Amino acid sequence: MDSTTPTSDIDAALSAAADANPADEGWEWAIVEIFGHRRHVGKAREEEKFGSKLLRIDVPTLGPGEGEITWASHYYGGSSLFSYTPTDEKTVMRYAETKRAAPAIPYRDHGDDSADLAPGDDDDEFD
Repeated sequence: MDSTTPTSDIDAALSAAADANPADEGWEWAIVEIFGHRRHVGKAREEEKFGSKLLRIDVPTLGPGEGEITWASHYYGGSSLFSYTPTDEKTVMRYAETKRAAPAIPYRDHGDDSADLAPGDDDDEFD
């Protein structure tokens, strides 16, 4: 196997995220806890909004396709922070992989229900 070929969804997400290097714009990979109740894992930086400094953290969500990533931005004031832990890109993408949306009950195709009805039968009594 070629070493440049992604071997998993995490590797594909890492290669897609590497295209936009967060260090180029003041970003750093971080785990942020807000008031000790919410945890965000993503890329973070300090921004000024509304006349004060805020923490902006962009949290990745991996899509169903390989390398599909969407980012959700969250803003918090400094007094809201409970903890800030610098980390690396691989840890962020691994965490995003664990949060990937999956159906609670997998879809199962049971076939066409109308094929079970005999000619002339209908299911109108339940409508």
